[in-house]
Amino acid sequence: QVQLGESGGGLVQPGGSLRLSCAASGQTFSLYAMGWFRQAPGKDREFVAAITRSSGATDYADSVKGRFTISRDNAKNTVYLQMNSLKPEDTAVYTCAAGVIYSRRPSSYVYWGQGTQVTVSS
Repeated sequence: QVQLGESGGGLVQPGGSLRLSCAASGQTFSLYAMGWFRQAPGKDREFVAAITRSSGATDYADSVKGRFTISRDNAKNTVYLQMNSLKPEDTAVYTCAAGVIYSRRPSSYVYWGQGTQVTVSS
């Protein structure tokens, strides 16, 4: 079993930055690909970013490409999402997930955190 806990969300002005962290415990963290997803009120969950278990590859949604960076530190059992140039449309609950397959599909992930709120507003 893997337990995931996100932190780092909050209120930020447009153009600002936040760094989200997702700490994992339980089974060996390095065995899993990791993803970040987000969900705004009234919207479906959408893919944000993913990273392979060894950090050999990353993938980003077009809406965040060039602004967000996903990274991981397997020694610390932690995955990060650095968010720069934030826009109001980035407002959502951000959730990290772990799975066997590096993918944009939520169904590919089997362990999920509870999420952290990110609000971008002036």
